[in-house]
Amino acid sequence: MMKATTPGRVLLADVGGTNARFAQQTDGELSAITHMAVSDYDTFQEALATYLGAVATAERPVHVILAASGVVHNGRCALTNNSWVVDAEELRRVHEFSTVRLINDFEAVAWALPRLGPSSLLQLGGQQRQPGAPLAAIGPGTGLGMAISIPHPGGQIVLSSEGGHSTMASGSLREDAVIEHLRRRFGHVSAERILSGAGLENLHDALATIEGASLPKRRAADITRAAIEGTCAISHSAVDMFCAMLGSVAGSLALALNARGGIFIGGGILRHMPDYLAASQFRRRFEEKGRLRTFLKPIPAYLILDDDVAFVGLRNLMEVEGLV
Repeated sequence: MMKATTPGRVLLADVGGTNARFAQQTDGELSAITHMAVSDYDTFQEALATYLGAVATAERPVHVILAASGVVHNGRCALTNNSWVVDAEELRRVHEFSTVRLINDFEAVAWALPRLGPSSLLQLGGQQRQPGAPLAAIGPGTGLGMAISIPHPGGQIVLSSEGGHSTMASGSLREDAVIEHLRRRFGHVSAERILSGAGLENLHDALATIEGASLPKRRAADITRAAIEGTCAISHSAVDMFCAMLGSVAGSLALALNARGGIFIGGGILRHMPDYLAASQFRRRFEEKGRLRTFLKPIPAYLILDDDVAFVGLRNLMEVEGLV
């Protein structure tokens, strides 16, 4: 990992499928985080130029650390759920930054995990984290992110993952019917086709069709609101199934990674409904792995309550990179 030798003002950004967030850090102080809607801008470059113009200061950023929601390859990311492209070398050249570091957005969440205290977390069952064991982040939002943090004597190793695109498994006959319905529509039914904002809408539509209910199309926010308020049985069923299937995927992730340091749920959907998630089938399905139930039972799961958790991770990475 290349460390910078000329610390200065650092631009930090968390670029998702729906929102882009920007902040700057100087002398250990983080500025206010600016939230911008992706739909308001044709390109990432346009959004960045608008932000830099709005917060123009005598000292421009020297270094940049960006987290983007997609596969990062050779310093370039074409975002999975919108048309934006983030290219580190292009940004360095156009804006004359000294360094530009581009990572996956859930890598940023994974960098944050060791620094999240009790006030930033809601525990969803299990016992205490096992020191030195892997920690894993999973997050349903615009997409379904995953990443892993592995402690080691020098700090931590963070690995990105595209596990959100792995094949979704069923845990019941009703889930069989939902997945079969979605398979006819999409072909491959990944976890993200169900465990994301668009996925919740897919669940709602599939259940309405299976139940023979004539309902209008609903956005994810409307579905969660109707479920919480108890005004729509199909919405309630969709959110219940969403929480249960997330539990299954999170439990499988814990098994695959031996993540006895904990499973951490990020993303923008469940943060707004912590009580609903805690009362759901999430934990039962997390542990429901046959002979490995006793292995999973002590592993803690947490809902991340911090809206801007990525910046906790970006600041941690900034220190690792020597930008302080």
